[in-house]
Amino acid sequence: MIYLAIIEPFLFWGGLLVFLTSLGLYVKRTQDWQAVLRFWQPLISFTPLEFRINRIGLTLMLIAVVIRFAFYFMA
Repeated sequence: MIYLAIIEPFLFWGGLLVFLTSLGLYVKRTQDWQAVLRFWQPLISFTPLEFRINRIGLTLMLIAVVIRFAFYFMA
């Protein structure tokens, strides 16, 4: 259990970095900052690689949040 407590921040911040990388790749390709700033509207059309990178980042962050809740409720 203690190893998960050590890994959790790395998963979250690493996932955030991977997620922001996918957005950076999109902006570099399209020069469309407005779509990124209005993220609640479905304006972004990722390439398959950008989409996979985006989902990997979101998954890492989600795993970190699940670990955090597990520690909170198991303590």
